[in-house]
Amino acid sequence: MGWYRRGKSAYDAFRSFSSKFVVNNSVRHSAPRVNANSSSVYSNPCKSTIFGSPSISSKFGHFSGLKQNKNGFPFGAIRRNYYVDRYQVQHFKPRGYKRWFQNPRQVLIVVIIGSGGLITIYYGNLETVPYTKRNHLVLLSKNVERQIGEAQFQKINAAFKGKILPAIHPDSIRVRLIARDIIEALQRGLRSDEAWTDLGYASEGHGAHEHDGHETLMTLKEGMEKKVGGDDWHREEEILDDKWVEESRKKGSVRGAKPATEHLEGLKWEVLVVDEPVINAFCLPGGKIVVFTGLLEHFRTDAEIATIIGHEVGHAVARHAAEQISKNMWLAIIQLLLYQFIMPDLVSAMSTLLLRLPFSRKMEIEADYIGLLLVASAGYDPRLAPKVYEKLGKLTGESALRDYLSTHPSGKTRAKLLAQAQVMEEAMEIYRQVRAGRGIEGFL
Repeated sequence: MGWYRRGKSAYDAFRSFSSKFVVNNSVRHSAPRVNANSSSVYSNPCKSTIFGSPSISSKFGHFSGLKQNKNGFPFGAIRRNYYVDRYQVQHFKPRGYKRWFQNPRQVLIVVIIGSGGLITIYYGNLETVPYTKRNHLVLLSKNVERQIGEAQFQKINAAFKGKILPAIHPDSIRVRLIARDIIEALQRGLRSDEAWTDLGYASEGHGAHEHDGHETLMTLKEGMEKKVGGDDWHREEEILDDKWVEESRKKGSVRGAKPATEHLEGLKWEVLVVDEPVINAFCLPGGKIVVFTGLLEHFRTDAEIATIIGHEVGHAVARHAAEQISKNMWLAIIQLLLYQFIMPDLVSAMSTLLLRLPFSRKMEIEADYIGLLLVASAGYDPRLAPKVYEKLGKLTGESALRDYLSTHPSGKTRAKLLAQAQVMEEAMEIYRQVRAGRGIEGFL
């Protein structure tokens, strides 16, 4: 009987100890059963016992007999992330912070604010290009653009140290005088004292000038056909055309668009001639013109050099460098979004072929047109420009796919576009007025 008494005493002591963990009736449930169709947890009405006593609830609700903290949970107990609704159904809460896109109201606020910000940025940074009246988005400020040009100019000075021709060198003097003519023509073109009227929109009193321009174009076209080899050429067969120039100029005239020329005010124009056998020249933002002697070896007349410098200055007039940087920013954002769904290599290739290269070729045509007017206003014959671009294309290498896979149109394409474009008529009229001693202002 001794063993029975000792066993009964141990059993009573165990029951007395376990009774301290009896859970309140409001939270006395067995292990929850999870519904497969939702995140809710339903309580099992069946109660399991340990030696006849209620089990510890998986909910860890209010415990009796243990010291509790200020939140009502016992020390050492694990707090479960769920809540009980009015139907006594337990719902698990997602761990961590609630994401903003899971709240429809927050999503609507973000969309409204983001759309308003994008619209403000877009229309607040739209500018009108001189002559073509094309609207383009430029996110860079004028001061930042000049600083970029200054920094690039300093790098070129450091990179070609010892190869830069001195200021008294004949090539430096010659290039500097030609560039000065182009800059003075640019200053006349930006003046609005005597506005230049497009021949296509002129009154009937300018019919004689239109006839002279038509004869000039016919002569240029015949000369181009003979030089190319008698090949027939039609506008609709060409990859690039200048219809967008005519349309943008008409739209700009209707809405009274004012060209953006503030970035050209107060520029410190500088010319640098580098002794390198490179057939190239460029104009950095801020009025920094760089010409390589390799270009001077192939283009020996002043009119040819003026055509190339006028083209490069046309890039600076239209702020093509700042526009290209702005476009690259938007394209980078689009590429990051497409990377989530398409192969990165495919996205990069398609964005280059369909967006970057066409934009670049369009800018080159625009610079050709602006440069042609500057050349004519500087007193150089604009009829030489098509021949210059055709020769430049042959020197740099022509290919059948250049109009697709290059940043520049082919020399043949540029020559033909200039030979038949409306801008050639305008350039010839400016050139005749300059030769007669009457300069025209405000043609940009």
